[in-house]
Amino acid sequence: MPQRSASLAVVFADVVGSTRLYEQLGDARARDTVARCIEVMTKATQLHGGRVVKTMGDEVLATFASSAAAVEASCRMQMMIKEDMRGAGVPVDIRIGLHYGPVMEEEDDVFGTTVHTANRMTSQAKAQQIITTGATVDTLPANLQGATRQIDFAKVKGRSDGIALFEVLWQRDDNTAMLPTIEGMVGETSAKRLVLRYQGQEFVVGESATQATLGRAEDSDLVVKDTLISRAHARVEYERGRFTLYDESTNGTCVITEDGEELYIRRDHVQIKGRGIIGLGRVARRDTIHTLSFELLEDSSD
Repeated sequence: MPQRSASLAVVFADVVGSTRLYEQLGDARARDTVARCIEVMTKATQLHGGRVVKTMGDEVLATFASSAAAVEASCRMQMMIKEDMRGAGVPVDIRIGLHYGPVMEEEDDVFGTTVHTANRMTSQAKAQQIITTGATVDTLPANLQGATRQIDFAKVKGRSDGIALFEVLWQRDDNTAMLPTIEGMVGETSAKRLVLRYQGQEFVVGESATQATLGRAEDSDLVVKDTLISRAHARVEYERGRFTLYDESTNGTCVITEDGEELYIRRDHVQIKGRGIIGLGRVARRDTIHTLSFELLEDSSD
């Protein structure tokens, strides 16, 4: 099957909260609204020389020869949705992610890391936002670079390195203050480690290992055996200098901090700080079979 490599800007645009839209508008009107959004996104793509590769439900995947054309088309999409639909009282928003880089073209589809990264940018975007990468911003002409601002530095799923996230300012009245520079944020996030301890075992979550799994399963990073503990009971993730505990269990997870604050979550998540103990399936109690300890450490060199 013939393949061709090229450097393209890849854009993902989708309707935000389409499930809620169906609840608000009813099936027929919501379906028509989503279809209209697809039409608008397709028209904006074509007006800027792009190609709609495919549509997937409420989402459009498009490519452009240049990052500038992709940004201009994305801004037009947002403006058309605002003027044509929200202006007419239709409660609908879209979000857009884009990235420029090498792709593989095969038949009528595109593949590769650039496509995955563009898709990740969409997941970082909120309603009415256009999010792209720092690498893409570097390829833009000066006038379009001036319409962007760095909003974050994030670890993106599927990539080992962090990515500087930029928002494209398509609304003229948007003057929210910028966040610190990429370098500063990297330094901040790389300094922290969370040490998890359980009966002589120790696992460190941080830059080198961004996730730890907890549970009865033998392939867990920390194996904790108890009848009330699920095989995949919980996990701890590190992202942008924060550590978050996600419960995935039947019986929930209890966190008690060194200050005595007690938190209970089930199928939910909580940010963890400082030091304390974690009880899987039961209230945390020190030196019991279902309880781990945690300690957040920060390197003094930073």
